[in-house]
Amino acid sequence: MRYPLVIFDFDGTLADSFPFFMEAQHALAQRHGFKAIPEDRVDDMRRLSTRELLREFEFSRWKLPIVAADFVRSMRAAPPVPLFPGVAETLRHLREGGARLAILTSNSADNVRRVLDAELLEAIERVDGGAHMLGKHRRIARMLRQARTDASQAIYIGDQVSDGEAARRAGVAFGAVGWGYAHPDTLRAAGAEEFFDSVGELRRLV
Repeated sequence: MRYPLVIFDFDGTLADSFPFFMEAQHALAQRHGFKAIPEDRVDDMRRLSTRELLREFEFSRWKLPIVAADFVRSMRAAPPVPLFPGVAETLRHLREGGARLAILTSNSADNVRRVLDAELLEAIERVDGGAHMLGKHRRIARMLRQARTDASQAIYIGDQVSDGEAARRAGVAFGAVGWGYAHPDTLRAAGAEEFFDSVGELRRLV
């Protein structure tokens, strides 16, 4: 097994939260003073990196933790978002195949636990929430220490360019998924070590 420790992002990777994000971001934009994403520009925006998106919508980086916390509260007050089809079965397959599984997300650990059932939570070794969108590398490094795993033995799987940047800074491999927030072409150009076109392809990790 090339990556004994598999760390997942949550939103856009395991959970299909993009429709909720699109609905919530209009209210967030009004409250926090940044431009909302027009529906007719969604595909264009998916082709931008995280930092490019911040510039495009005149979003100050210092606002990220504030807006992220507001987004988390909004999600907590709404019905749980669904997992992508096949995610639950794939996570069970990876765990049964011997992989150690963890989740590292900018969302809250409570919101993750609202979406995963008790059986899936037992398969996940660690759930770490509240990570800064542009500072996940620190949490990845901490997770490696907690798991007593060398960086060469781990992979971080996510759906945004910033996830790849965090993986590289932490020294772990980056696995990009083609069904999340960022466009697959953008993630391929970011140089992921592994690329997964479908949820079922994650099974090849074991």
